[in-house]
Amino acid sequence: MLFDFKDIPGKECYKLLVSTVTPRPIAWVVSQDARGLLNAGAFSFFNAFSGDPPVVAIGMGSYKQGRPKDSRVNIRETGQFVVNLVAEENAEQMNITAIEFDHGVNELEQAGLTTLPSVRVKPPRIAESPVAMECELMQVVDLGETGLVLGRVLAMHVRDDLVLDAASHYIDTPKLKLLGRMHGRGWYARTSDLFEMPRIPVSEWKMKS
Repeated sequence: MLFDFKDIPGKECYKLLVSTVTPRPIAWVVSQDARGLLNAGAFSFFNAFSGDPPVVAIGMGSYKQGRPKDSRVNIRETGQFVVNLVAEENAEQMNITAIEFDHGVNELEQAGLTTLPSVRVKPPRIAESPVAMECELMQVVDLGETGLVLGRVLAMHVRDDLVLDAASHYIDTPKLKLLGRMHGRGWYARTSDLFEMPRIPVSEWKMKS
């Protein structure tokens, strides 16, 4: 079945993308405005796109036409934010922060979350999250009602029991038990069902042929 996007409304293109590009990692973003008012939101148009420099990108939409989400407004205003990752144990609290509260409502308080101070940026990190990345804004690419936020990672916090070897920067990734976003409005995936498939060196492949 061919879906030619030039003939499909934007909302339907969105449905096709989120139904097929799965699972998607979740950026649990904490930001604050110039007055220091905190905001937290969850975004699944998210991933890491460069290791050197370390860059993450988040697609942040709008509540409605002409009104960008508070996270995007705050990040444009202050140039700083924290990306927290979502573990299975954080699922319900993350879902609460995704509620479209009125402007000025502190989602962290609504979800019963606690914060810890960041080192390189002003917005705090979520204490309950296993991993937090302190970021500074590099660029916002405007994509209609969506803004693609590019952030440089300045520092990363990983819970002590999830670090295998700090000197070698080895993390116990399976133990993070992160959630991934799936299709529709309420489907998620666990990352605990894994299998290993080593990369094939070209020399080994040539020997088989």
